[in-house]
Amino acid sequence: MAKPLEGIRVLDLCRYLAGPFCCLLLAGMGAEVIKIDRPGGEPDRMLGPFAPNGQNFGTLSLARNKKSITLNLRSARGMEIFRGLVKRSDIVTDSFSPTAKQALGLDYPTIREINPAIIAASISGFGQYGPYSERRCFDPIAQAMSGAMSMCGFPGDPPTRCQVPYVDFSTGLYAALGILLALRHREKTGRGQEVDISLMDTALSFTAHALAEYKLLGEKYEQIGNHSRYNASDLFRAKDGWVFISLVSNPLWQRFLQATGMEELQSDPRFSDDLARYQNRDVLDPIIGGWVAQRTVKEAMDILEKVGVPCGPVKAVTELLDDPHVQARETVVDVDCPQIGKVPLFGMAIKLSETPGDLKTPAPLLGEHNEEVYCGLLGFGREELAELEREKVI
Repeated sequence: MAKPLEGIRVLDLCRYLAGPFCCLLLAGMGAEVIKIDRPGGEPDRMLGPFAPNGQNFGTLSLARNKKSITLNLRSARGMEIFRGLVKRSDIVTDSFSPTAKQALGLDYPTIREINPAIIAASISGFGQYGPYSERRCFDPIAQAMSGAMSMCGFPGDPPTRCQVPYVDFSTGLYAALGILLALRHREKTGRGQEVDISLMDTALSFTAHALAEYKLLGEKYEQIGNHSRYNASDLFRAKDGWVFISLVSNPLWQRFLQATGMEELQSDPRFSDDLARYQNRDVLDPIIGGWVAQRTVKEAMDILEKVGVPCGPVKAVTELLDDPHVQARETVVDVDCPQIGKVPLFGMAIKLSETPGDLKTPAPLLGEHNEEVYCGLLGFGREELAELEREKVI
């Protein structure tokens, strides 16, 4: 079955997480993604821990479905080869600052001269313009500077980061969306364009609602632990674990009261609506917590799920391998990796009925596709390939 991006070629110059995740999504949907590393590998390949075959786990996960070549972009011959690849490609992605791109000759005006139809996607910390555009940035920095850390944690705690690098992953999603929009524009006009995505923009897009509330209502978001804002939702301890219960809206509150036998709270003015329940959470949480504490996680969830109250157990990541829902939807897939065997890695979260993608091709070894790309795509002979290796161009 054909995949939606078959016939699209991507040159992947990205490092670390956001850019490689973007290109992984494109590869999963059928694009031919050629990951380009410097000879010996980029620094992000050196970050442990390492699997038995010598690859780190970031590479094992994010380089799936891709081809791997090595190329020294700081050499004149290397840039000449790269220009040949650009002529034969649809998309170029990178993680460089504006100055670094210009120094290498990877800026959009230069790339566009080589191939006017090229889509050049820059996935960086602070974007291609603005006062911070030359700064380096990683996910926790974007969490900090976007205001997210100041909201996370319990009252009195230091600012707290989310251990899941959601800014990186979300930036990769934004980048993939931007590339698809640029492809659509090219279908109509024949022209490529630059796609400029930054971690900071992504992070702020998730916290900007707090700015609006502060500007209009004068209310500043504070740390409130696991509690949801403006409704009665929180994490509660059961006999054998933890359950998160979301009581968003009066109908769910009524269902909860009926299921738990607490109908007398219906007439309590302290709990008359979402805002009142939130404002009186110091009174309400112990009541709900007392009910949960008398039951196991399963017992509490069985009662609440019967009446449609949203709830869920806190699970360790290791428990998800045996989760029947995860298995049924192939949210985690076993990838047969060389010298290792089957490794559980995340599958395609986008489920398409007619043109489904997959992420089951293992990550290649560094430079595994040098001969295929340089000889097959660019037409080099094996002697020329050997010479490029001796000169450390590849």
